[in-house]
Amino acid sequence: MDRQYRINKGINRPLEFKGLKGQYLAYLAAGLVLLLLLASTAYLLGLSPWTILVIVLVLGSGLFAIVFHLNGRFGRHGIMKSIAHRQLLKGMVSRSIKIFAKLNHGS
Repeated sequence: MDRQYRINKGINRPLEFKGLKGQYLAYLAAGLVLLLLLASTAYLLGLSPWTILVIVLVLGSGLFAIVFHLNGRFGRHGIMKSIAHRQLLKGMVSRSIKIFAKLNHGS
């Protein structure tokens, strides 16, 4: 009896949808949820639906532009690497040798 099994070739590949990779999908989803909450709050406050539509379209297109720009610039893990790189020390200055003299040399 011959059995055929499908091989999952997507193991260990980053999650990708329409060119967005990894965390940028979450950023876009969170931004869209915030836009939905903003639109519903504005509607409950009594703003004109046309005004709300214009505001949501402008903010939504800005959100898409920013997220796709970050995705293209930094890639899958690049934004985290960029943030970590900014936190590194540029250099260290010591005006005294006392720090090095107190180091324990040997076991």
